[in-house]
Amino acid sequence: MGELVQLEKADGIATITLTNAPANGYSYAMMRELDEAVLDVRMDTEVHAVILTGAGEKFFCAGADIGELKAMTPDYKYAFCLHANETMLRLEQTPKLVIAALNGHCVGGGLEVALACDLRVAREGKAKIGLPEVKLGVLPGTGGTQRLTRIVGQSAALELMVTGRTFGVQEATELGLVHEALPGETAAEFLAEVRGYARRFVPPEGASLAVGLIKRAVKSGAELPLSEALSLERELQQRLFTSSDAKEGIAANREKRLPQFEGA
Repeated sequence: MGELVQLEKADGIATITLTNAPANGYSYAMMRELDEAVLDVRMDTEVHAVILTGAGEKFFCAGADIGELKAMTPDYKYAFCLHANETMLRLEQTPKLVIAALNGHCVGGGLEVALACDLRVAREGKAKIGLPEVKLGVLPGTGGTQRLTRIVGQSAALELMVTGRTFGVQEATELGLVHEALPGETAAEFLAEVRGYARRFVPPEGASLAVGLIKRAVKSGAELPLSEALSLERELQQRLFTSSDAKEGIAANREKRLPQFEGA
């Protein structure tokens, strides 16, 4: 993609890596590269799942660069936040499973990026997590106030944001913020473990088309009245019933064998 974001594809899994040393802090330039990567994997029919991670041993992403924020005019900052919101929405609305691989510290805007992913897997004992923006006299401005609330509930989200405290992987797991912790001694080992974790959602083991439409039903349906959400669910189910994967899954169940999905 460029100097700030790298994109690799193998075995149906795309890996997007934030590469802005030393802390993978994001900028408008990084968000543009991330936006391009999201659109690339969305349109690639060979990609069935996406992993988003950070380069190095210490940081997933430390959020926006404070020096750059200080130099921004209010109007530029507004446009920067708007574009970041649009990028996160594109990531969130892409009907492919996106796994945040938290290889290290994940704070501020970095956590906001992770919150826009579908699942979060963290490296045991390595990451500090949190939204400390209140300590700068501002609020989490890339979706944190909304997505954290939807994930952990209003009471817990409010406490975490008004105190601005950081916490570890264990507490993040207890809150439901992190779905699984993996041991990787190095970032490379951790990423290999996350790729193994992701393979359960990728053909031939995983029905990735169904996974993607489950994501769409959950993400879009949560914003709709129940009757409209149920209508969306029916339409997506009808689409799946016409798929090769549904035929294979039903046949495999009847024949008492493991299905071999194609993602189509």
